Amino acid sequence: MDYQQILELVKEVSKAGLTNFEYTEGNIRIAMSCPQPEEKIVVPASNIALQEAIGVSANSVNGANTAGTEGVAAPSQAAEAVGEKGGNLVKSPLVGTFYAAPSEDAEPFIKVGDTVKKGQTLAIVEAMKLMNEIESEFDGVVTEILVENEENVEYGQPLFRIQ
Repeated sequence: MDYQQILELVKEVSKAGLTNFEYTEGNIRIAMSCPQPEEKIVVPASNIALQEAIGVSANSVNGANTAGTEGVAAPSQAAEAVGEKGGNLVKSPLVGTFYAAPSEDAEPFIKVGDTVKKGQTLAIVEAMKLMNEIESEFDGVVTEILVENEENVEYGQPLFRIQ
């Protein structure tokens, strides 16, 4: 078996979605394995807050909905519900840990009701041991802080609402 044939074999095994493959010909043995990606399950910090944000009744979430036509909305719908309240959203520019204050014993950078200016530091997101200041992209009043201190945040996740 030559190099091109081995490459073709690898491509075909990958395309077929196989997780394990073994081939033996004479004194040549080729074994390939690709572990299945782990399925991530995201559990909201507060199911009640999520239900309120997406407008789902507690009965339908707890299984009391017998019609089966309603259910919990997808996470993307929850994000859309956050955006429907109006105002400008400041979103996380990276994945990391959200910090509302410069240190554990310090006051938070901002609170709900504070007036902020464009360029003002609102929080810090730590990524790979680097502290990244999150600055306001808007002038206005902070109407909502959408994450808790030391909470893990995703890229593009809304952090603040400013009106």
